[in-house]
Amino acid sequence: MIREGQRQLTLTMIETAVAELDLKAGPARAVLSIATLKPDPLASDADHAINWIDRFDGDSAYTKRRPLSPNTWSQLQADIEAAPGRLPAETTAVSVTGSIRLAPAFLVGTTFRMVTGTDLAAVQRGRAGSQLWSTNDPSDTALVPGVSEDEIGQGDEIAVAIAVATDPTQDVLEYLREQNIPVRKLIVLTPPDGVANDNSLPDSTAANALAVGIRDHLRRSTRRVRRMHLFLACPMGLAVLLGNRWNRLCQTVVYEDIKIDDGYEPAFTVEA
Repeated sequence: MIREGQRQLTLTMIETAVAELDLKAGPARAVLSIATLKPDPLASDADHAINWIDRFDGDSAYTKRRPLSPNTWSQLQADIEAAPGRLPAETTAVSVTGSIRLAPAFLVGTTFRMVTGTDLAAVQRGRAGSQLWSTNDPSDTALVPGVSEDEIGQGDEIAVAIAVATDPTQDVLEYLREQNIPVRKLIVLTPPDGVANDNSLPDSTAANALAVGIRDHLRRSTRRVRRMHLFLACPMGLAVLLGNRWNRLCQTVVYEDIKIDDGYEPAFTVEA
């Protein structure tokens, strides 16, 4: 309006803009800052901040992929899982800020699982700019994921690859075989059209719907399985939303893509 020369705004104009741009205020949220890759400019205003920048190995945000010894994944897991007790009492809505990779993002989701009644949100950056992806956004109809399976025959456990942003199948298969992980098969879950790409999920509603579809499929396909090995190649926001819905499933080992050495590394173990 200013660029077009508008110098006065009426109440009606403001109310119309708020409605058209969907700018109505949501719930007041506690802010949880978790930084492992680079400093979080919002950390000083957060209700609780976890700063692991100097405890991750690497010189830049692009190379920081795992804890720097003697720091461990289990220590980071303990810090994240203690976060609910560090937030204001009776917190029911939480926004996550900072910089984390996919395994910690998934763990944030499981820490504030939907069964706890917490509305969890994270900023997801994409082609349309930054959006707030919230577990409270509607997902009435689940998106049924595309499914493919590769037999491995090394044990009775199951490996799962979430192939939404890119397809990690060959890398995961190579890792499972080289490390002799005791899995019977690898289940690869994709967007419904079977095509993994950076823009496969346009918004929070689609991400929530796919998270529900993935969870429901895994509840059926791993019902008699003792342990699942989970590999994530998806938007960070989807990792948060998926973790939030991770219940009535088996024990899950979550892996991080470290790019070097063996390619992957077990990060966290989650009881579901």
